Amino acid sequence: MLVVEDDEAVLRLVKASLERMGYRVLAASDPQGALALMKLHSGPIRLLLTDVVLPGINGKTLAEMILVSHPETKVLYTSGYTQNAIAQYGVLEPGVEFIEKPFTPEALVQKVREVLDKPK
Repeated sequence: MLVVEDDEAVLRLVKASLERMGYRVLAASDPQGALALMKLHSGPIRLLLTDVVLPGINGKTLAEMILVSHPETKVLYTSGYTQNAIAQYGVLEPGVEFIEKPFTPEALVQKVREVLDKPK
């Protein structure tokens, strides 16, 4: 699983919450770091959990880039911005997985499991 979050405290919380549940987590604080981790990782990336609003490349563009070489990857977007503010990124369309910040570790783990269990 690849997690991309530019808020370091949120990134640490997400990584720890998911690792406690047995997930292997690659964590990056920006899109460039995520792309570098993806290139170094030899196995599949089952899930990309990415913030919508990131420095440089937004989460949707990052997901599109990752899906080119990892088409098996499922995507879960997150944001603390209002729906109106992130509507321009196209992540609120039907069928797109999204979890709004703030979320509890339990809600995050539940949503991740839900996304992973859905057929692609």
